[in-house]
Amino acid sequence: MRVFLSLVCALPAAAATCEGLAGLALPHTSITMAQAVAAESSKDLPAFCRVAATARPTADSEIKFEVWLPLAGWNGKFEANGNGGWSGSISATTLAAGLRRGYAAAMSDLGHEGGSAGFALGHPEKLVDFGYRAAHEMTVAAKAVVNSYYGQAPKLSYWSGCSAGGRSAMMEAQRYPEDFDGIVAGAPGLNWTGRALLSVWIAQASHRNEAGYIPQSKYPMIHAAVLEKCDAADGAKDGVIEDPARCGFDPKELECKGADGPACLTSAQVATARAIYGPVTNPRTGDVIAPGLSRWSEMGWATMGGPQVFNLGADLFRFVVYQDANWDYRTFNFDSDVARTLKAEGGMLNAMNPDVSPFLKRGGKLIQYHGWADPQIAPSTSVEYYKTVLDTLGGVEKVRSGYRQTKLPA
Repeated sequence: MRVFLSLVCALPAAAATCEGLAGLALPHTSITMAQAVAAESSKDLPAFCRVAATARPTADSEIKFEVWLPLAGWNGKFEANGNGGWSGSISATTLAAGLRRGYAAAMSDLGHEGGSAGFALGHPEKLVDFGYRAAHEMTVAAKAVVNSYYGQAPKLSYWSGCSAGGRSAMMEAQRYPEDFDGIVAGAPGLNWTGRALLSVWIAQASHRNEAGYIPQSKYPMIHAAVLEKCDAADGAKDGVIEDPARCGFDPKELECKGADGPACLTSAQVATARAIYGPVTNPRTGDVIAPGLSRWSEMGWATMGGPQVFNLGADLFRFVVYQDANWDYRTFNFDSDVARTLKAEGGMLNAMNPDVSPFLKRGGKLIQYHGWADPQIAPSTSVEYYKTVLDTLGGVEKVRSGYRQTKLPA
């Protein structure tokens, strides 16, 4: 009899119907929709069970997420997806991509709607949700939905995200090592405050006086000069710079010999270009606060060096640090205000903990990639983080089997 009972207990739970998932009981989470969706041949979309839910881990939380489950042909795996910027949205296109490959796919709105950080004003718990809690809450609940629907847990679980989604990816590896077996972190905004500080640094440099503003028409000229200087450094002149970090281009090489013109930079513009390449420093102490953009990012300089401050960076100060929607980036003092910025972040947004050993020790696989020409998140942030991981865990051989970093040309 004891053998019979153990065999019965070892069997997977009975699978639920799609509509039956509406009654699934989950901790502080309610299912708001569970319905079967017919296949759409025009979109190459298979039939699936669409589940929508809302998690409320705190009284001020409202984390909406969806799980799409193939009605047939499930590959036995779960894929969670990240967002970009401050975005709070659930992308049907992203979920459909996973569904087509046979995954049970999930995505959340990170606890808010819209593309700015306005949600954080007066709502500290929502900032925590955005920072790291929403991704974890969605993951735990979505796995329970998968288990209930198919009668078995996913055999493998993956996270895929870029930018803010890459930041969420690294948060998962650092804070919740049991959530995923594999994580892909693209261009991760690891140093969320560092990116915000860089955006203000570049805006101030570009508009300290308008003589220093670099018009977009000059970007191709600067980019060509960088390529000419450093293209052949890797042994092949092929229009690709293998490692811009080793490129010694100095904008002063383009300084005008006489009057300003389209093929040169004024002395004020040289100073601006040098500021864009960074690093961001404390003017009083010289301490490095954040890395600048890479040489070879010039074609994207309008993102942070355009007519207005980069909003994704400035939003941190408007709605988190100063809690003033009318805050003016020109008033930021790098000598005195950086500490206030780090205090306001409070460990909620930066994914900089180098100890990913719990994730790696359980067999987790982490791929981090970053394009050298990224004009929004300094790629050196990824490089420096990887180095700190190696220093913390004892060198490349200690992490090689579980953590790889890839640098892309663009």
